[in-house]
Order: sequence, then C-alpha cells, then structure tokens
Amino acid sequence: MVSRLVLGCGTVGQTLVEAIADGQGSLLVIDDAESRIDALREEGVSATIGDPTDAETVSAGVEGAEVVVVADRDPEANRRAAELADELFPEAYVVAYLGKGCDESQRDRITELADRVIDPTAAIVQQVLAVSLGENAIRTANLRRALRRVDGKLAVFMHDNPDPDAIASAVTLCRIAEEVGIEAEACYFGDISHQENRAFVNLLELDLRNFESADELDREEFAGFALVDHSRPGVNDQLPEDTEVDIVVDHHPPKEPVEAGFVDLRSDVGATSTLLAEHVQRLGIDISEEVATGLLYGIRVDTKDFSREVSTADFEAASYLLPHADTATLDRVESPSVSADTFETIARAIRNRRVEGTVLATCVGSLSDRDALAQAADQLLNMQDVTTTLVYGFMDGTVFVSARARGTDIDLGETMRAAFGQIGSAGGHADMAGAQIPLGLLGEVEDEEEASLASIVSDVVTDRFFETVQSIPRTDGEYSHGGEASFDATVLEGED
Repeated sequence: MVSRLVLGCGTVGQTLVEAIADGQGSLLVIDDAESRIDALREEGVSATIGDPTDAETVSAGVEGAEVVVVADRDPEANRRAAELADELFPEAYVVAYLGKGCDESQRDRITELADRVIDPTAAIVQQVLAVSLGENAIRTANLRRALRRVDGKLAVFMHDNPDPDAIASAVTLCRIAEEVGIEAEACYFGDISHQENRAFVNLLELDLRNFESADELDREEFAGFALVDHSRPGVNDQLPEDTEVDIVVDHHPPKEPVEAGFVDLRSDVGATSTLLAEHVQRLGIDISEEVATGLLYGIRVDTKDFSREVSTADFEAASYLLPHADTATLDRVESPSVSADTFETIARAIRNRRVEGTVLATCVGSLSDRDALAQAADQLLNMQDVTTTLVYGFMDGTVFVSARARGTDIDLGETMRAAFGQIGSAGGHADMAGAQIPLGLLGEVEDEEEASLASIVSDVVTDRFFETVQSIPRTDGEYSHGGEASFDATVLEGED
C-alpha cells in the first residue's frame, strides 16, 4: 500500500508532485508520458509508465492508497481517473485537478467524486482579486506611489529609544523603498538601551543611523520623511514639529488627525511590523532572513507572543514570515544578560510599592536605564492579586512612567491622557500606554535631594493615577476602582 498515489501528471501534476515529494510515506506516480516519467525518476520519484485511467494497470501496480491525486491536463482523463479512484480506493482521500477546458458535466462529475477539487480558473481569479482589489491592496499601491514621489533620499524615523517593532518596521520600509529605486535610511533619536533590543540589532546586523539630538539633523540632507510605529513629528521623536511627513505606517490609535502624504494607520492590528509584512508580501519583494526575523520578532514582542491585542492579520503575517526567519537567532535575542542596574530597579520597585485593590504603583527614584521600568512592570504583574502595575522614575529632568496589565475594562490610552495629559505627554493603547512629565511642572524640584524629589514625584504621580483610574468609566458603563491600567513611559504613543 502506498501513502500517496498520483494518477496522471501534467504540468500542474508535476508541481503537485514536487510539493508533496518530501512528505512522509511512500509516493507513486502513474502516467502514460515516457519523458515525464523519466524526468520524475531522475528526481528520485517513484514513477510507472501506464494509463492512469486503466483499472488493470493501476491495480497491478498498487494494492491500496491513502491519498489519490488526479492531475492530468485533460479533464476527461481526470474524470475517468477520479471514477477509477472511487472504484479501487473508496476509503482514500481524493484530490482532483479539473484540467484545462473542463466542461460543466466533467466538472460536476469530478466534484461529486473528489474530496478536494483544484479549479485553475477559480484559483487564478482569487489570487488576482487578493492582490489587485480590496482596501489593503490599494494601500500598498498608494505606498509605492508615495515612495516614487520622493525625489532623493528618504529618512525613515522610528520613535525615540525604539523597540523591535519600530526597528524592524523602519528597516523593512527602507527595503521597500530600495525596491522602487529610492535610497532610504532607518533613523532614530535617543538610545537602544534595553538589552534584548541591543541584542536584536547586533545579532541581525541591522543598519541604523542614530541622531543624538535634533541639532545633529540636517533636514536638507533628506528629500522626504517617513514615520513608523508613531504618527506625528515631535511626539515621541525629536523631529521638528513642522517637519513635512510623506509616509506614516503605524498601529497606535492617534490622539489627533495624522497629516502625511500617505497614511497606513490600523489600530486593529497588534504590531506595525504586521503592516509592513503585508506590504512586502503584496509587492512580491524578496526579503532577507534578517528582515524576516526582525519583523517576526517585532510582532511577537508587540503582541506579547500573540497574547495581547493580537489580530488575525498578526497570525497571517507571522505565518508568512516564519519560513524565512532565523528562529535560532530569535532564541539568542530573547536570552540576553540582564544588567545589575535593571535588577536594582526591580528591587526598588518591589520595596516602594503601593497597592490599592488590584492596582500597584511604585516609584523607583533616579534612573540610569529607562527601559528597566518596563521590565519591572512586567515582573510586578506576577504578584498575587495584582492585575495592573505602574512603575515610574526620573532622569534628565523628566519623569518616565511604565506599566503593564493582564486585561482591561477601561481605555488606558484615554485614562493616561486624562491623568497626565495636562502636565506632560501621554497616550497609548487601550490596555497599554505611557507618559513623560517634565519635572519642572511638578514644582521647584531641581535642587531637591533624591529622597525628597522622589517623595514629591510620588505624591503627584501616584495620587493622580489612582484618582483617575477610580473616576474613569469602564467599557461596561461602570466606574473603575483599582481597575486594570497599563502605562509605558518608553512607549507613549509609539513604543511597545
């Protein structure tokens, strides 16, 4: 008994054989074209010369089959082969190709006998429709047009202190620009300080350009500007607010209308990397292993391994990327060493915690690495009966806030804006957001000792946060007390 039997092997049949040849179990092809049989044998495929519609020929060569593939070019031959498969192998799973020029009676008979029918006309139509029509396909066409309008070098800016989603998105948009003949650079302000993010960039050898401050940027160097993983210049990046933006690709809900020549902003997906993967796939661009790995990691990080704000589009993009990605490198990225400063920040967060209901807030004082806040927030979320963590500290004259939640019953982006929008920058996702607050807005604190400064900051941030969480209506129409809120200072409206 063979596992898979192929009756008739036209051009489509040969493609099917190539696709299934490496599968488990035995494979036998029966066809009456000697040249085709010889070609298959040269490829190491077991093949027999004979009429695939003749019962005596097939019975003599095969005792039984689990799967029968009918794949001749001639629809009448396929009809007879399907009838033969039904007669000789009634328990087999039958896949039948209709063939070229199949008439209605042949189609009906093959459809009646086969478990799965391959219709070449329908397949082509579906593929053309998927590529050519629909809102997302039109977006891809408009992105290509927007890139072609850039007369010179394009600067693709991530948000400050970029995360893997922003980094991968920027690198991929540069790859798309390269495909349409446009020079592009992936750029960012700030630092990549989180150890996993540094490992991500170093192991994949990604080419990024860092600007330490806005003074280093000569806007005349670039003919166009694109923003990825955030949507407005001057908000979570150090670009001048009057920078004319050509392209925006983002998945964060905006606080204000987004102004750009081309905008792809979809807050119903979990990562900006998902959007870039879609554009790459739709354009048919060959991407390197490094780019595919970066996009896959960006999706995994922003969706917390497909457990947070994940959509069907995220799974589909990951499915497309996985065969092209280097999963061994991902394992190395996800297991970096943790700095002593990060452990110290987590320790201070535990010692200084204040809990009301299921919400925990804590001030860690002076910071040397703002990315440690997010890691502390993640760790504290594992505490019993805690569903929301808010961790904050200060450095360089600014209070940075970071938090995480297991689930939400309020819009955390709106909650954060309500709590801190009047005294700083705030916003983010429904279950994840962030804020940055200039210390000067909290009073005359610049000359205070650290202990006194931490007390002043804590009085303002913690109290304001708890009051807002308790007063904001939840999505079910009730009011929240100790509700589930999550704020990330390294995020704001951009970084996850």
